[in-house]
Amino acid sequence: MKKEISRRDFVKASGALIVCFSTASLVEPLAMAQGPFDTHPSHVDPEKLDSWLAVASDGTVTAYTGKCDFGQGIYTVQTQLVAEELCVSISKVKLIQCDTSVTPDQGTTSGSQSTPTNFNTRNLAQAAATAREALVGMAAQRLGVSADQLTIENGVVSAKDGRHVSYGGLIGGKHFDIAVSSTAKRRSTSEWKVLGKPVPSLDRVALMSGTFEFVHNVQVLGMVHGRVVRPPEIGATVGNVDEKSVQHVPGLIKVVVRNNFIGVVAEKQWQAAQAAKDLKVTWQPRLGLPAQKDFYDYLRKQPSRDLMLVNSKDVDNKLKSASRVLKATYLHPYQAHGSIGSSCAVADVQADHATVWSATQSVYPTQHGVSALTALPLDSVRVIFVRGAGCYGLNAADTVSYDAALLSQAVRRPVRVQLTRQDEFLSENYGSACVVEQQAALDASGTIDAWDCETWTASFGGRPGYDQPGNVITGMLAGFDPETINPRTAVEPTGELRNGNNAVPSYVVGCVNGKCGGAGSIRSERVLTHAVKSPFFTGPLRSPLRLQNTFAHECFMDEISAYARADPVAYRLQHLRETRIIDVVKAAAKTANWDARPSPKPGTARTGTVTGRGIACVAYEGDNGYAALVAEVEVGQASGRVQASRFVVAHDCGPISNPEGLRNQIEGGVLQGMSRALGEEITWDDRKVTSIDWQSYNTLPLGIQVPIIESVLIDRPEAKATGAGETAITLVAAAIGNAIFDATGARLREVPFTPDRVKATLSSRG
Repeated sequence: MKKEISRRDFVKASGALIVCFSTASLVEPLAMAQGPFDTHPSHVDPEKLDSWLAVASDGTVTAYTGKCDFGQGIYTVQTQLVAEELCVSISKVKLIQCDTSVTPDQGTTSGSQSTPTNFNTRNLAQAAATAREALVGMAAQRLGVSADQLTIENGVVSAKDGRHVSYGGLIGGKHFDIAVSSTAKRRSTSEWKVLGKPVPSLDRVALMSGTFEFVHNVQVLGMVHGRVVRPPEIGATVGNVDEKSVQHVPGLIKVVVRNNFIGVVAEKQWQAAQAAKDLKVTWQPRLGLPAQKDFYDYLRKQPSRDLMLVNSKDVDNKLKSASRVLKATYLHPYQAHGSIGSSCAVADVQADHATVWSATQSVYPTQHGVSALTALPLDSVRVIFVRGAGCYGLNAADTVSYDAALLSQAVRRPVRVQLTRQDEFLSENYGSACVVEQQAALDASGTIDAWDCETWTASFGGRPGYDQPGNVITGMLAGFDPETINPRTAVEPTGELRNGNNAVPSYVVGCVNGKCGGAGSIRSERVLTHAVKSPFFTGPLRSPLRLQNTFAHECFMDEISAYARADPVAYRLQHLRETRIIDVVKAAAKTANWDARPSPKPGTARTGTVTGRGIACVAYEGDNGYAALVAEVEVGQASGRVQASRFVVAHDCGPISNPEGLRNQIEGGVLQGMSRALGEEITWDDRKVTSIDWQSYNTLPLGIQVPIIESVLIDRPEAKATGAGETAITLVAAAIGNAIFDATGARLREVPFTPDRVKATLSSRG
């Protein structure tokens, strides 16, 4: 059973004195490529070593991180990181992740930035290196020898004459009382004993044995249960709530109404479910939704917030003088996070304090959101991360945390809220729908002379961050405004290229004000983006917008190479100049035994099952990892069914902290990408979302034939660490689409590649 504990209790339980406080953090907010990654000052000062780790008298190390593991394996790799830098075994490290009472504010765990944040910068790794040097210095003084004459083995510092002292004997239970040193020397990859090893996930046994405690298992003394009553139609508002309609429900505690937010609280979960089902609410509908069949055309006609990412100013002239101009439009739907387990949270909100147990990826921003919703002072709100269902983006973990907080505040008792599958599908923040229009100018030899790209993205809400609780449905229903799209004319780029959404193709030079950040060689370039207000909430979904844009870029590159009658691999290499992306393309092609020839495959039959191969590559966000993927597929031309049989992924994320964890990420990303490419799509009618369960929202079914997935890991020990959780998935839809074209000569430009869509495209091929 879990209960709220005081800071003194936490210190006692962890076996060490911990975290030095200050009134304000000295660190500047972080600016990263995929936000929000900013941090705010908190009572845990990241400049202080004691904010990051402590050593107990028995030599065990407790480390504190603001980056949480929700299935991507960083609990293990962060533990490895601390163990490596402190020269102790993994078994001696206890990692505390994401608790606003004790861990530093490291913003949101997203964008595959956890390893880069704690590996490269002045955070967890640097703190551990600082502690190691400090402990060696203490040992040198204690033993009366110089520091360079000492060695460390599993937390014991030894002199050449055999004398030794343990970490626990040097500082056990005491503060370091020093700052994190920016000059503390990190251990080189050649010295690694713990990092770089294929360590199995530390939580694997608990997960497999059913003993792992998810947020769904949290119990608090006196806890009751809540359910929410969501608007049945998009944008509907409350007209009337008939509380008498649920007086018959046993155990009912309260019907809670706050603006357009409605919930019920009862003693037992089934009682809350019954009350939510029976409660009579009169809803005022809003105007209908745009028709789904015309939605992509609708998207292009709406007011938008525009940004010109790159513009060489010569694209129009290049298009006019080109030997050939190729054009294509690519379409990507709204998609759900579709967590197998629906979201859950527990909140205990009292008159002067609140504690929330949440699977949020951002405990400090959620703390700010709960503070705003409950009007409690920020420092009286505690948010504790407890893992929930896998999400890889903004599923309903923040939403349900707000639900629980509002319901708990209304009854002054701890309240557990678990959403139904329908609740979550109806009102989560979907991955954005996109339209991407591309055109390219080719010279007489078939080389690309100019690339022009224009995108339209549906956007509404997003991560709540520190100051926008209205960015998810609970905050908006409770009266907070979501982030809005303010139309404006196209803004020219001003400063260094930032390719956070991979809207800029990998094949262009990518120059802004003389600074070039692209991976390619095409110098005539223009990329214009339009953000359009979405009728549905949207938010990050694994590889947010990077996947959509890369699908368009890599399929278009394949179309161009087909026109040029060039091999797709060779044609890509012809237009790339960045060594690391070139290397992954070559590695993937070599391992896949790439059949070098133009696509489509010659002599393919128009009936029966045919096979093909396709490739895609990406410099993720320009510099956040590099990957290339070869897909091999079978296409049943009568059924329209696409079966992926093999994937080969070459991956470069700099130094590899844990090859087993990296392979897990690649394989999981490929399977999720296959699901999104072949079936996943939000559907709606004129009033409401209609894909509300596992029958109407098509993910990969259980029992599907799992393709062979081969990973080629390119280790670059001296490079900076980059993200690894989102690169592989970014390429899957494009590689499958290119493989379908290779097999059939039919080009699919709209995801997902459903059997009906495949058959329609096959019937219209030339």
